[in-house]
Amino acid sequence: MAIAALVAWLVTALGGFVLLGTWISRGGHRGSETRLAPGLVFGHFGLAVAGLVLWIIYLVAGSEALAWIAFVVLLPVALLGFTMFARWLSSRRTAAVESHFSLPLVLGHGLLAATTLVLVLLTALGIGT
Repeated sequence: MAIAALVAWLVTALGGFVLLGTWISRGGHRGSETRLAPGLVFGHFGLAVAGLVLWIIYLVAGSEALAWIAFVVLLPVALLGFTMFARWLSSRRTAAVESHFSLPLVLGHGLLAATTLVLVLLTALGIGT
């Protein structure tokens, strides 16, 4: 289960990098219009990366506490991600920078993120290990 969480996390991160790259290449917060504040975008990104690093350390060290810390770090990542998703939904038909995001990519990123969260929780609980 722990390795499945890692794989899901890495694929989710890949999608997130594509979305971040699109947002930055289209001007990011300097774009003509955006509903995504830089703090929101980079806070989501930074916490997700920190959680991933903690998860990798957990896989190497095997400390149950690290699994729980990674899970706790994922909670605000999910909240920030859901906030960005809601703002993206309201900007899809506007000239906002994020209106250029691919629907399948956004949905895939979110579904994989939710899967990652569940897999990390199950691993921390000791289920499936």
